[in-house]
This record gives sequence, C-alpha cells and structure tokens, in this order.
Amino acid sequence: MAELLQLDSITQVFKTRRGEVRAVDNVSLTLSEGSVLCLVGQSGSGKSTTAKIASGLLSPTQGAVRFEGEDIYARGKDHKRRFKKFRRAVQYVHQDPYASLNPIQDVMTTLSAPLWRHRLVKTRAEARARVCELLAQVGLTPVETFLPKFPHQMSGGQRQRVAVARALTLGPRLIIADEATSMLDVSIRIGLLNMLTKLRTELGVGFLFITHDLAMAKHFGSDGDMAVMHVGRIVEFGPTLDVIANPRDSYTQALLEAIPEPDPDLARRKRAARIAARQAAQIGGDTS
Repeated sequence: MAELLQLDSITQVFKTRRGEVRAVDNVSLTLSEGSVLCLVGQSGSGKSTTAKIASGLLSPTQGAVRFEGEDIYARGKDHKRRFKKFRRAVQYVHQDPYASLNPIQDVMTTLSAPLWRHRLVKTRAEARARVCELLAQVGLTPVETFLPKFPHQMSGGQRQRVAVARALTLGPRLIIADEATSMLDVSIRIGLLNMLTKLRTELGVGFLFITHDLAMAKHFGSDGDMAVMHVGRIVEFGPTLDVIANPRDSYTQALLEAIPEPDPDLARRKRAARIAARQAAQIGGDTS
C-alpha cells in the first residue's frame, strides 16, 4: 500500500511557568492508504497531541508532517494548495460528541456546512440528498427523523455517529478517531466500532485510532498495526495481534494487565503466568 501520511521525527514542546514540557518526543509513524494504526497509551502519554499534529491542528516544534510525500508546512508558492488538499483528506473525530457538535445547529446544518464551504453542492436539494446519504452510511435511519434534531435531542451514540458523518462529508482518505468510543456505554461501543469497520471496508478509508483500551484496539485494528506510546515516545510497534500476544515492553505488559477479566480465577491464572514468564525472561537474560 502507498504511504499516505508520515510523521517524521516529530517533537512537541510546550512552554509552561515551570519550564518546558516535552509532550511528544521524536515520534515517527507511517500510515498507508486504507490501513489502520492503533495508537495506545494511558492519559498524558502524548496520544492526542500526536493526533492533533497528524491532523494539522497543531504544528510540531520539530520534525515534519508529510502527506503523499510532501511536507505540509514547507513554504513555497503552492503551500496553500498542499495544505488545503491535506485538510480535506484528513478528518478528525473527537472524544466528546456533545462538545464537538454545535449545540445550536441541527444535524442538517452541521452536515451541510462543509459541503457549502467547499462548494461540493450547488442547491439545497443536492445538500439534503448528500446529508441523507451520509446519515444512512453511519446507520442513522430513518434519516428524515434526524435532519431537524439538535445534539441534546440525541443519545451519545447517535451524536458520535453524526460526528463520524461530518468527518465523511469531504470524502476523506484518513480519519483520526481520538478516543471516539471512550465516552459511550460499553453496549454502544461495539456497534460504533462495527460501523467504522464497515466504512473502512466499503470506502477504503484509513484510520488512526487513538485509545487507552487495548481491547478496543484489538477489536478494531486486528488486521492493522499498533504503536504503544509512553511519556511522549513510542515504546513498542508492530502488528496489533503480535503486540498483544507477545508484548516486549514492560509498559505494554502493564496495559494488558489492566484489562478487566470477569472471571477472577482466570484473572489470577493469567497474572501468575505473566509473572512466571517475566521471571523466566529475567533469569534467561542474566549472564552474570
């Protein structure tokens, strides 16, 4: 698959009263056309900052963001053209669908605004038809009942589906989903993930899936790659199922142990097996 988006040794430093904070430290990632990359880690690990840099919402202190091989921040006569092309191709789905949607705009207005802004429709009839198509794609049917609704009139899952529909308005090639399921009930999360998987299959859209939940990452990105992030750095990278089955870094192992197990006996056996494996590895690596 062709490379679509590349983060080349990006670093993000924030200045605070107590000094400089290095939120992202020399991170390099590559996302291919139609692929999925799960970026996992605990809160404060730098995931969201990396996502904002990847989406063009935040320019890195150091390093380059390349879209189809071109640095989106490189100055030149075609700088605006390159950046506009990039911003249309890479869309963002935020964590909180209630905060990310305008509370005084109904669904029709929310979804038609990008269409008018980028001149993808010419008439109200065209705009309505496209919005109805988008709502059907994200499973909000019958579509006519959702067109006049405001965010407060919908459930959290419905609001997040509207946010996904908004991300699809410009025909993106990559969607960055930043903890897109973390504020939803468990019963709703799987439905949303299945919908995203269907969109990826049908539309060929790539995903940068940000999450702290390795179970969600395994469900959504089982055929993709996983990057584990800790204190601003990538500490482990590889195919998702390989990273989960054979974690090499102690931080990744700790994240796996944090996944709740409903069966207490099974949880104790798994923990004992991990401890035994670690002790064996330590003994095997001790050459003194």
